[in-house]
Amino acid sequence: MNPSRIGSPKERIIRGESSWWFLGPGGVARLRAHHLAPDGTLRPDAERYLREQGLFRVRPARAYALTVLTSTDCNLGCGYCFQNMAQDPSGGNRPPRIAHARLTPATITGILDFTAGQMARAGLEELAVTLFGGEPLLNPRGCLELLTRAADYGLSFASMISNLTLLTPSLAADLAGAGLRWVQVTFDGDREDHDRIRVRRANGGTFDTIVRNLARASEAAPAIRWHLRVNFSHRNHQGISRLIDRLAGTLDTSRCMIYFSRVNDVNVGYRNELPHTAGLAAEFARWKLHALDLGFSIARPGPRLPCPACSYRDGRFGAVVSADGTLSSCWETAGRPDWQVGTVTGGYLPAGQTRDKWVSCVDSWGTTAADDEAARVFRDQADAAVLDALSATGRL
Repeated sequence: MNPSRIGSPKERIIRGESSWWFLGPGGVARLRAHHLAPDGTLRPDAERYLREQGLFRVRPARAYALTVLTSTDCNLGCGYCFQNMAQDPSGGNRPPRIAHARLTPATITGILDFTAGQMARAGLEELAVTLFGGEPLLNPRGCLELLTRAADYGLSFASMISNLTLLTPSLAADLAGAGLRWVQVTFDGDREDHDRIRVRRANGGTFDTIVRNLARASEAAPAIRWHLRVNFSHRNHQGISRLIDRLAGTLDTSRCMIYFSRVNDVNVGYRNELPHTAGLAAEFARWKLHALDLGFSIARPGPRLPCPACSYRDGRFGAVVSADGTLSSCWETAGRPDWQVGTVTGGYLPAGQTRDKWVSCVDSWGTTAADDEAARVFRDQADAAVLDALSATGRL
């Protein structure tokens, strides 16, 4: 497969209440019926106009996107985690996970040497690092050393995906000083639902700990912004509106982005029985608009853009590296046996050996074609409702 093709953006045309919307890499535009051909594609004059306005323009990559698992272990036992090998056979909250690995100084050297070569081939002088796990803060020393040493390789931005149960104010300040600028943390519904789903492996809920740690770290490290991921399923969707209100009453919403993600089963036996209905799409849109009204920022609807790490089979613009130096195509398969696509010492394996192991986060891993189509329709309905509402209130 041609790497440039799988890395191309996919513009979207979706139907709103009284018009159509074009979503391209360069922006959003409202369309009328006469702008579209009978098959729903753009008429040549409409496409030409949108191109002239820059809505098809793709921004070139500015930084090499490096994701590093500083630890493959996790102190939580979430049943849906893609790093589980199965559900807990006892019915508890200790599902079997990917093998233990912990980032060391020697492995950091190998990762950064590999990254320097990849950046040179791509003609990039800036580096963006994402700290990942497992739970990255089970190895705080590895997190800090990686960021500190990455400064010599053009580090321009650093992020972290963490469950936040281990983040202290002093550690947040140290990480911010090393370049950390945004942190993603997940909520699994309002407090009661969250504490039933997002549970410590040693037992016990995590909601209050996460909110407390986030608030304290926010004071200690004002340079950090927070991305709040809210997972929803049939187990918790009825409490999402209460969660938004609760978080707005506790956190500085001006420093928080919030977004919502339906939980999928990625072959670990955790089913989500919440169907992709038009009613759920409307509810999804209401969550986003309610969060915006409360001062949170939200991700505006857009096209399907390629992921710099996993949309190119040669690791051209990004890489995912486990704590032992093995390469995976995507964070969803990092650390999983039989899904490795190379090592930082040997580079990527030949394309013929990785063809069946290359997973992209832009696609839905482990889902059927029918699931994918239902998800596409759901997303189109929800995004159209958001765009209609933003346009009607002058916030588009």
